Amino acid sequence: MQRLARGMWTYGVKVWVASALAALLVFAAPARAEEPAAPAAAVEPWQSVITSQIEAFRAKDAPGAFKWAGAGFQVAFPSPEAFFAAIVGSGYAPIMESRSHSFGKFQKLSDTSVLQEVKLLGNDQGLYEAFYMLAEEANGWRVQGVQLAKQPGGGI
Repeated sequence: MQRLARGMWTYGVKVWVASALAALLVFAAPARAEEPAAPAAAVEPWQSVITSQIEAFRAKDAPGAFKWAGAGFQVAFPSPEAFFAAIVGSGYAPIMESRSHSFGKFQKLSDTSVLQEVKLLGNDQGLYEAFYMLAEEANGWRVQGVQLAKQPGGGI
């Protein structure tokens, strides 16, 4: 949890993520930790959403990235471009400029919510760790918030 408390947030995103996390914690009692899927072909559905959003960010595709944001973001931002600008201005450039990403452990908080660890190799060869909170909404899995932190060391 301490890792989740680190990082830079804009006020609006911080309020939304705090609200989403509080709501998800209500379901934490039956939570169980699970290991990531071993075979590369067995991708969890929310992992495909994360990959799609990261790829859209890398391509500077604001509508594509916004498509995977949760309902709270859809309401909070008047346009995909406003969402994209807020993310850029909030210290998330390492995700947008990352060279690669891989999935770590995840924790299902309920049948419809999950916390997923994502490891990123930044354009600067820096290592980053992100925790994605996702929920299954009427239109599928959507990103509810992301906490990003730089890790010690570097990639090759």
